[in-house]
Amino acid sequence: MLVLLGIIQFGLIFNAYVTMTNAAREGARVGTIYVHDRLLSKDQNDVARNEAIRAALTGSMNLLGKSSPYFANSGTWTKSGQTYTTGDLSVTYAIPSGVVDTDSREAQTLTVRATYHQDLIVPIIPSLLPTDGGGRLRLVSEVTMVIN
Repeated sequence: MLVLLGIIQFGLIFNAYVTMTNAAREGARVGTIYVHDRLLSKDQNDVARNEAIRAALTGSMNLLGKSSPYFANSGTWTKSGQTYTTGDLSVTYAIPSGVVDTDSREAQTLTVRATYHQDLIVPIIPSLLPTDGGGRLRLVSEVTMVIN
């Protein structure tokens, strides 16, 4: 019975990991095709792009929990350098060598990093895997794409 429960638990973990990887990929894709609004500043365009990324990512999470404690997602973005963070979602912009920094961020790279906290239902599993403070397994998905 314990082996069967272990198989079920790892199936749930794998499902959450694949779903979050696909959600991060979809968020990054939406971020790369964002249409730059010339009436907005660079920071305002970044926030608008980040909101589009957040909407695509959470929309692609399917049946996974989209709120805390599974996926912390506050309403505001915190900026540190070229990284914008809101809870378990961060968006980082990078300028590759040879690329000119423009307001549209064309040809720059965009990295979307999302962390999901998966419940562990089988009692012995948390002792075998690293968990966060709430006893959940942290599943991190990170995707980098070039902005068009």
